[in-house]
Amino acid sequence: MMRFLPVNLNALLVELDNLEQTLALLASLKNDPVTGIEELVPAARTILIHWRPSVCNMAGLVRQISQRDVSAQAQGGATLIEIPVQYNGEDLAEVAQLLGISPEEVIRRHTGSEYSVAFTGFAPGFAYLSGGHPSFNVPRRSTPRTRIPAGAVGLAGTFSGVYPQASPGGWQIIGVTPTAMWDIGRDVPALLQPGFRVKFVDMATLSEAARQGLTKSEEQKHIVPEPSQQLEGAALEIISPGLQTLFQDLGRPGQAGQGVSASGAMDQASLKAANRLVGNTSNNACLETVGGGLRLRSRGDTVVAMTGADAPLTITSAGGQHWKVSRYQALALTDGDTLSLGPPQAGLRSYLALRGGFAVAPVLGSCSTDTLAHVGPKPLAAGDVLPIRPVQHGAVGQPEAPPADLPTVQDVVTLDVVLGPRTDWFTPESVERLRSQLWQVTPQSNRIGLRLAGEVALERAVKDELPSEGTAWGAIQVPPSGQPVLFLADHPLTGGYPVIGCVATYHLNRAGQIPVHAWVRFNPIKEPS
Repeated sequence: MMRFLPVNLNALLVELDNLEQTLALLASLKNDPVTGIEELVPAARTILIHWRPSVCNMAGLVRQISQRDVSAQAQGGATLIEIPVQYNGEDLAEVAQLLGISPEEVIRRHTGSEYSVAFTGFAPGFAYLSGGHPSFNVPRRSTPRTRIPAGAVGLAGTFSGVYPQASPGGWQIIGVTPTAMWDIGRDVPALLQPGFRVKFVDMATLSEAARQGLTKSEEQKHIVPEPSQQLEGAALEIISPGLQTLFQDLGRPGQAGQGVSASGAMDQASLKAANRLVGNTSNNACLETVGGGLRLRSRGDTVVAMTGADAPLTITSAGGQHWKVSRYQALALTDGDTLSLGPPQAGLRSYLALRGGFAVAPVLGSCSTDTLAHVGPKPLAAGDVLPIRPVQHGAVGQPEAPPADLPTVQDVVTLDVVLGPRTDWFTPESVERLRSQLWQVTPQSNRIGLRLAGEVALERAVKDELPSEGTAWGAIQVPPSGQPVLFLADHPLTGGYPVIGCVATYHLNRAGQIPVHAWVRFNPIKEPS
């Protein structure tokens, strides 16, 4: 039985009875796509569906999807990936004790079954593998480890998985593999894709030469040459990057199959405006900087524009003269001019566009830096020199009026919210508290999410463990503490805590500008139809 749960004005969650139905529906939607659906994020018993509101609506999608047959068994893919494992994991003995068998029997059963990639999530390249030995059903660790090494092979519930990078985690670790699950040097960085078949091989059964050759081969794959920078001609030099300055564009949607969320600029309206002012296309990469402190010097003649937060701008010439300039207009810099950004009076993030665009190499089709997934260019540092692409087209735009309602610490910022998909997991009093109580943004907030603190925590009515499911930008996830986290651009693709609501799409840019210590009020609106 399908259950359709609202997520946002452009997203819904389809809940099914089990993994088999989920995979059957996923296969149906891939083989016979529904017009307007932009991305599918499958999980254990759900599929998160993003759609274009200009093409379809929730009611129409529900009608079409509800007619799909989910009784058919999804066919396994033709691709078989063999993963060699050294079975020396620190939880191997505990797993054996939980199952009432010997460690050797755990290894035999793990290598004696074929797995299938059901879905991806948690981190780029992390695949949830289903279909192992029927006896494998082990709980996660009661206390997650703060660090699990890259290549760790683990069990959780009925799933098997391999950690693609070092990270915290709660899976039971039974071994480690030298095979890279995620390698940005490959044409397709994620080794495991939904539908792939997987077979684990005990490295103890391989010859010494084979084991050494495998390790050397994998080490070579990780050697990625640094791209050479062409520093001829005009450029911008970073004197000070401020608190955090990153390359951002409109993100990399469509990479859910590799476990990668879209990321992108936190305030996409400001990014588009900056590009418009210098005559670039809207998706050109800009510099996104937090607070004040960014200082950069022009090498040669350049044209830039700054948008976003209400922060003072100053130009200092090579001769030491300085003058104030305005945001939301094209600024001509001559050789040696320095542009400085002061602390914002309202808003948090500023966007600097460069006429012609920055000569930065895209990763998976985007120049955005995803701070959670570690995908994209590194954060900028003092001394970095940023070359300019040749100007292709477009005239410099006319000055624009800055937004008049940027959030401040003094104001209460109201954000409209679509309730769901897991509102019914909370007590009626907590759903009302979400609306009536003020929530303060804590200093632990970042591009992944705003961590909020309220006087009274939210309480759950359902105490069960929620199977991991897709999460959207704007999701208000509630961990066991009861203090919500508002997911932003670099949020994880899937999450295991219930989402009580989601900030409406038209307020996401506003959410990305909320400073630390500001107060937030949530305003529930009618569900999309």
